[in-house]
Amino acid sequence: MDIVIERGALQVAGMEVKAGATVNKADLRGLRKLRQATGSRFAGGVVLYDGEICTIFGDGLYAVCTHPLWEAPKVTA
Repeated sequence: MDIVIERGALQVAGMEVKAGATVNKADLRGLRKLRQATGSRFAGGVVLYDGEICTIFGDGLYAVCTHPLWEAPKVTA
């Protein structure tokens, strides 16, 4: 687990950061452990990775691609 975010005693969220361009269920292992440890306090978890597609893994777990953060926006005239 790279980052754990707590909102008081009410909610917990987690974030994993991966350098690779792919993500699979095994990459969410730490987030699943956090969800199990925090129970109903678990708000969600995200894996940030260098891929092309954002994906929902279910149960509040997501994979979000980061490359758009580093690309210049496309401007149309």
